[in-house]
Amino acid sequence: ACWKTYVGRPEADGRRYQALEALSIALSQWSHPEEALPVLEANLASTCRHWSHSGERWLNAHTILANCFANVGRNDEALVLHRAIYAKIVATLGVSHEHAIQSGANLAISLFKEELFKEGKSLMCDELLPAARRSLGTDHDFTLMLNQNLAAALADNPECTRDDLLE
Repeated sequence: ACWKTYVGRPEADGRRYQALEALSIALSQWSHPEEALPVLEANLASTCRHWSHSGERWLNAHTILANCFANVGRNDEALVLHRAIYAKIVATLGVSHEHAIQSGANLAISLFKEELFKEGKSLMCDELLPAARRSLGTDHDFTLMLNQNLAAALADNPECTRDDLLE
C-alpha cells in the first residue's frame, strides 16, 4: 500500500525515496531478500542520481544493499560495498566514531565470510577494538560483541593457532 501511494511521484521526490526504502527493508526483514534486491538496487541508483550530496542517504542505501547481498550469499559484492562504506565513514567521521566502528564490524564480518581471516583479524585487532575501547569503553555491549565476533571468526579459521586464540 505504501509503495502504490508513491509510485507515481517523480523519482527525485523524497516521499517516493522513503517508500522505496521502506519496501526494501520490509522485504529484507521478512525473509524475502531475493525480492528486496531489485528494489534496493533501484533505490541505490535513485539515491546516487538525486541525493549524492546527502551522505546519510548514500550510506543508508549502500548499507542496506550490502546487508541484503550478504543475506543472499553474494558475499563478494557485500564486501565491495562494506569496504566503500567503511572508507567513507572513516574519512568523514574518523575511526573512533560509533558509526565507523559499526561499519568496520560489518566489513570485518564480510572479510571473515570471504575467508580473508588475516585482513579481518587485522581490522578488528588494530583498528576496531582499540577504537571501541577508547570511545565506547571496554564494557560497552558493542565492544563485547566485537570481541565475540573476533573469537568466533578465529575459531572458524582452519589456520588459527592456539596462540591466536589466546591473544
